[in-house]
Amino acid sequence: MNVMPLTDEFAVTAQIAADDVSAIADAGYKSIICNRPDDEASDQPAFDTIKAAAEAAGLATAYIPVIGMPTPEQVIEMAGVLKSLPQPVLAYCRSGNRSSIIFNAAQG
Repeated sequence: MNVMPLTDEFAVTAQIAADDVSAIADAGYKSIICNRPDDEASDQPAFDTIKAAAEAAGLATAYIPVIGMPTPEQVIEMAGVLKSLPQPVLAYCRSGNRSSIIFNAAQG
């Protein structure tokens, strides 16, 4: 995993696997946000798989799938989730780019 911190409490990365969740927890993250829609690629794990691994590791999760640019509604949802989830938070999508975009948009 190539984790890219955007703040002290928020970082992004590319697609994760269920096997990565224990390392994410060990790194001190308390929550995971998925910004990648299920079935975007045939080789990606479904969010439910990541969620189950995260819950087993004691991490909170949120699912805000973004296709292209985030909608205003998704930005509002992201802002709310960022206020409610335990920090620090790790968000992921295919490359980390959409997670960065929606995070930055939610800061306004």
